[in-house]
Amino acid sequence: MMRHKGKVAACVLPLLLALAGCSQTPQASGTPDGGAPAAPDKPGVLGRIFESTPPVIVPAGTALDVVLNQTISSGENRPGDSFEATLARPVVVDGKTVIPRDSVVRGHVADAEGSGRLKGVAQLDLTLDSLEANGTSYNLATSHVSRTGENHNKHNGEFIGGGAGVGAIIGGIAGGGKGALIGGAAGAGAGTGAAAYTGKKDIRIPAETRLLFQLSEPLSVTVKD
Repeated sequence: MMRHKGKVAACVLPLLLALAGCSQTPQASGTPDGGAPAAPDKPGVLGRIFESTPPVIVPAGTALDVVLNQTISSGENRPGDSFEATLARPVVVDGKTVIPRDSVVRGHVADAEGSGRLKGVAQLDLTLDSLEANGTSYNLATSHVSRTGENHNKHNGEFIGGGAGVGAIIGGIAGGGKGALIGGAAGAGAGTGAAAYTGKKDIRIPAETRLLFQLSEPLSVTVKD
């Protein structure tokens, strides 16, 4: 009988010890004195998402005042040629600078038509494509800055007419009426040659020229605090 009781006690004792261990309340994690746990050094991914600054919308129609970094010419440049400029004034939305001054902007020549010597009016058309602000590159949709050259008609008429007049005077002095006719024809020919030589009227926009573009679509910009 005593042997049976010893076996029962041997079986029950481990069970009692296990129950006693489970009944103990675990010590709260944290500081050794039982205080509240320290906050993590960095917020989690979800916290960073909610704490991020929402982008600022720069509305369509906002002016982009830029300064060219190189010369552009209707006689030398072709459609598709790229150019670079810098922002002359910051872009401010609701009193806050969204795009700082001196930000780099890039664009391309949308159209370029060189001037002929006797006819053909020069054309030059520029637009912006992108800008870099606060370390981020943004695509742009902007208005175009266009330039049109002068018409040749008045210029050519002055040279051709003037050449004919001078030729007639010289011819008249040399041989009377007949000489005047010959001199006039010769002078007209010389005048046409002068017009062809000097008549090209290409458009040239020098470096450091300020140009004004406008956003044709809103631009979403991330601003760092």
